Amino acid sequence: MLFPLNTHSKDIFDWFAQNMPVAETELDYGTPFQLLVATILSAQCTDKRVNLTTPALFARFPDAASMAKASVDEIYELIKSVSYPHNKAKHLVDSAQMVTQDFGGVIPQEPDELLKLPGVGRKTAHVVASVIYNKAVIAVDTHVFRVSHRLGLSLGKTPEKVERDLTQLIEPHLLPVAHHWLILHGRYVCTARAPQCNRCGLAVWCPSVTNA
Repeated sequence: MLFPLNTHSKDIFDWFAQNMPVAETELDYGTPFQLLVATILSAQCTDKRVNLTTPALFARFPDAASMAKASVDEIYELIKSVSYPHNKAKHLVDSAQMVTQDFGGVIPQEPDELLKLPGVGRKTAHVVASVIYNKAVIAVDTHVFRVSHRLGLSLGKTPEKVERDLTQLIEPHLLPVAHHWLILHGRYVCTARAPQCNRCGLAVWCPSVTNA
């Protein structure tokens, strides 16, 4: 059920700033390229599963140059426990080759450039651009989409519309961290099946609670 847009959005993000001053991706990575790989792998897959998969992958192929020389079958064998491993293995090899050949081994900063990489959609591009380069963009995944609706921050019916609403609502310098605020809140408090409203610090401003 969608409620009218929340007039307490500033209170909501002030609460996040005070109560979650440090909010970061839960994907394990050591370099920008490794974050790119982990984020590609995380599509329709849990961060926990990705973090179990990447140590062996990064041990063998730690950077774009080494992964660019790998075969799809070699990558597949190392990532076959994640969702859609065949497609992702090909995307990883192709992306590593493009990063090496077209970008000099450096992960692009701009989302539009990141979108040129195989296997990189808008969400992945925004994750990498915001986490690595602190770009004023926000990634909308299923958690962000759900929490934004429940809190009345957006009525958008698509991730792109929710992204536009949040971008207009949130101060630019907060956009990179706001993604993590919303995703972590959705992952551990405002869960899909059983939201824990009784221990949610945002309940006082949440239309899903106050209008229930």
